[in-house]
Amino acid sequence: MKNILLIKKKYVYLAAVLVMFIIGIFAYLLLAKNNKNPTGAVSLEPVSGEEIYPLFLCACCGQPLDKNNICCGMAEEMINYIDSLVNAGLSKNEIIIKTAEKYGINSIIEPKRAEIEAELAKRNPNLFPAEKLSFNQALGKKAPEFSLEGIDGKTVKLNDYKGKYVVLFFNEGSMCYPACWNQMAELGNDERFNTNNVAAFSIVVDQKSEWERIVKRVPQLSKAKILFDAVRSVSSAYDVLSLPSSMHPGSYPGHTYFIIDKEGIVRYTLDDKNMAVWNDKLASEIEKLS
Repeated sequence: MKNILLIKKKYVYLAAVLVMFIIGIFAYLLLAKNNKNPTGAVSLEPVSGEEIYPLFLCACCGQPLDKNNICCGMAEEMINYIDSLVNAGLSKNEIIIKTAEKYGINSIIEPKRAEIEAELAKRNPNLFPAEKLSFNQALGKKAPEFSLEGIDGKTVKLNDYKGKYVVLFFNEGSMCYPACWNQMAELGNDERFNTNNVAAFSIVVDQKSEWERIVKRVPQLSKAKILFDAVRSVSSAYDVLSLPSSMHPGSYPGHTYFIIDKEGIVRYTLDDKNMAVWNDKLASEIEKLS
């Protein structure tokens, strides 16, 4: 009888352990389902925003984020975004990754940057161009190859445009109204930059969803070929984040142009602090190369 009771107790104990295990699995799956992170990397340990803020730099002043000393609207936006990821239950690493994907690799403090860049490159081997330019020494150099998503959802690779002249317009994007918007619209609507011989792209560091909303409101931008470089990997490779036209040095491009010839070589550069529309000048420079 004692043996039977011991066996019963053993099975009851095992059943209880199994039930707790199953409950744990269901709890994890429920948390992962509610988690907006597509990788499903949820945090089983509490994550505090205070752990994350100092790892990121304000785009305006370049100082680490501090919730107790918010210097500008951009810093407040970044802090609110980090808080939203914390509240969604993401792990610390995923919060850092997603914040870097939204605000750029240069938004991370220097000691942490290489580690996060390696993680991003591991997830997307095509994210960071292999070559890098110095803007002031770019003429005659090979243009860094890149692969970026366009406003139409298609991937644009520079290498696919060998045999054409390519104009790249790096700019601040949605914040730069009306100057950048005007140039983007003019490049899209000017037939000289949309031929079998010439293609022009506007590269911004915003999110695609933001420009989808803008284009719906501003029909003049419907023909603009907009590419998205939120991580700033291509902008960094082309050395356009700290030029005189940038209003947020180190974080955002300003108003910068490249003309790349049919062999993929940089033949013309322009950084314009006045943020004008340069279609005629660009067309003239391409004509000289033809």
